[in-house]
Amino acid sequence: MTTANHTASVLVQALPYIQRYYGKSVVVKLGGAAIDAELDRALAQDVLLLRSVGVRCVLVHGGGPQVDAMMRRVGKEPEFRDGLRVTDEETLEIVRMVLVGKINRDLVGTINRESLDDPVAVGVSGEDGGLLQVVARESSLGFVGDVDLVRASVLHRLLDEGLVPVVSTIGADVNGQPYNINADEAARAIAVAMAAEKIVYLTAAPGLLEDVNDESSLVPRLTSAELRERMGHSSVSRGMIPKLQACADAVDAGVGTAHIIDGREPHALLVELLTDEGIGTMVSREKSW
Repeated sequence: MTTANHTASVLVQALPYIQRYYGKSVVVKLGGAAIDAELDRALAQDVLLLRSVGVRCVLVHGGGPQVDAMMRRVGKEPEFRDGLRVTDEETLEIVRMVLVGKINRDLVGTINRESLDDPVAVGVSGEDGGLLQVVARESSLGFVGDVDLVRASVLHRLLDEGLVPVVSTIGADVNGQPYNINADEAARAIAVAMAAEKIVYLTAAPGLLEDVNDESSLVPRLTSAELRERMGHSSVSRGMIPKLQACADAVDAGVGTAHIIDGREPHALLVELLTDEGIGTMVSREKSW
């Protein structure tokens, strides 16, 4: 097949997916381990292309490795309990600085530089407009919160204006006290509140693997019930469990499908959403294959 014919074949293959997702919301969560300047540029292009064909994209980001690095730069060692960052007052200041002041601004800038018309990306903290209202998880973790309420109208208004919200996962309680939120859980809560068609987790792994040491052992599709059965299996890495839990909870709460894909691959988002093969793991409530 010639290059031109191959390109045409890919475009034709994408058409039914474009039609299916037109006007639908897709929440994309970018993990800190998958953040990279060139990959972020490819992701920006993916998000802008999806926007141009009518898909309403919300980008939610974490930044754990970047927070760890900044903490060590100031002489503070990161501490975790059950996979959650212990967040005292000083750590909270560092988390806000890195997520809101650095990563969010960089992602917004990257998307806007790739935009061919007016800048369309807008940075939003979960504190802004009461977007993410939280309750404290437990006192031993400090300022770590669970999402109690999502004001999805904040995001819908931005999307209605043709903008692309880029959300940093700092929330606040009813008294305005900021809290650090697990980004996987924040993305899930946002997707459920928006009645999203899809939630996509961009990670530093190909997806769910049968053998954690063999990246070719990808599990391409499974139901939320099947996923829950696998969570206690030794083949599942501890770092993947919050994403798997979020995927299962999202589809059981009404999100169409959840996807875990390799954010290290350029244009992974487009390949997963707009081609027959896809590249990651898709989770649905019921079997449709």
